[in-house]
Amino acid sequence: MTKAVLSVILISVVMSLESYSQEKLSFTDLTKEESLVINNKGTERPFTGKFTNYKEEGTYVCRKCGSALYYSTDKFQSDCGWPSFDDEIKGAVTRYPDADGLRTEIVCTNCGGHLGHVFAGERLTSKNVRHCVNSVSLDFIPVQADPGRYGTAIFAGGCFWGVEYFLQQSPGVLSVTSGYIGGTVRNPSYKEVCTGKTGHAEAVKVIYDPAKTSYEKLLRLFLEIHDPTQTGGQGPDIGDQYRSEIFYMNDDQKKIAEKNINILKSKGIKVVTAITKATEFYTAEKYHQDYYFNNGKIPYCHAYTKRF
Repeated sequence: MTKAVLSVILISVVMSLESYSQEKLSFTDLTKEESLVINNKGTERPFTGKFTNYKEEGTYVCRKCGSALYYSTDKFQSDCGWPSFDDEIKGAVTRYPDADGLRTEIVCTNCGGHLGHVFAGERLTSKNVRHCVNSVSLDFIPVQADPGRYGTAIFAGGCFWGVEYFLQQSPGVLSVTSGYIGGTVRNPSYKEVCTGKTGHAEAVKVIYDPAKTSYEKLLRLFLEIHDPTQTGGQGPDIGDQYRSEIFYMNDDQKKIAEKNINILKSKGIKVVTAITKATEFYTAEKYHQDYYFNNGKIPYCHAYTKRF
């Protein structure tokens, strides 16, 4: 066998192994409003989007597929009513002339999801370009992520401080954000959620690199760092806001959650963890983020217990 042939074989094996190690990510299920913009090229009303005046540092990703699109360092205040960027992550955004020839549409290169339009010659920044993007087309990662596609998982298992603490240390996790999900009040405060009357659960939103970990691995870790058999609370924290629940982003996540809960039940573990379609996730107040790391403490009602 020649060296050239051997090299081709080795390259093929390496590529196969790399491909095998990467999780196949499904697209996020979109709400009717999100689909109207992302799939049907609609436009959200000006000054209504959550990211219009957003100033946190990190990476904006495609709401539909999780591809990294823009860095916060390229975002600027244009006062046009939509998030504005004067540059994109290389190769992440594709341009298409509108049918009428008057504007240029921008879409996510990976999934084709509609982002908005791009304009030049306005002299608003030194780059002289403005990507006018719909907030509903975006999601946000509070770190500067490398170009590529990322996965999202949302779990609720008691006080979000403890869940956050353990998941942050898992290899392949880029960020863990504490917040609220599953309720009926928009932008709830911690005080409101603590009443147990808003319907929200304290939860964490995990952004991960599918080349280094998988949704199933993170799900299993979640089921091992809290008590999935406790109803209406977690440890000494009692109340509906401390319930155990998995919020799935698409049907693949739902199937993985159902499979793993059935595995635990087959072992005689009386799991009560609910599996629910994800709704809007609201980020909790800043003092809740990185709580145990900032305070130098350890979780009081979360601990690792091997169950799989």
